Amino acid sequence: VQVVESGGNLVQPGGSLRLSCEVSESRFRIYHMSWYRRAPGKQRELVASILNDGGTIYADSVKGRFTISSDDAKNTTYLQMNSLKPEDTAVYYCNGNPPTLNWGQGTQVTVFS
Repeated sequence: VQVVESGGNLVQPGGSLRLSCEVSESRFRIYHMSWYRRAPGKQRELVASILNDGGTIYADSVKGRFTISSDDAKNTTYLQMNSLKPEDTAVYYCNGNPPTLNWGQGTQVTVFS
């Protein structure tokens, strides 16, 4: 199963971005698709998950600002990011939870003044 992330960009603090993750498996929900990120000098961390039953999990640092969703018709999982902060700067990856799929190249999000 392959994943392809897109949507990263440069944005000012307070701005918004929507990341997309296209999955090569139509039954992708069974993997509990998730977004992870790796900031410079830090380990990769879980940002958000959407479970097979539609439930969601968020890291405390993004609760109330980020929203994860999926479109079954497009085999795509999204991450809507609002009120972005400089500390959100990272490469964002999607994978299952646990991360059993092949990692994609990620998409760079940079938040700067």
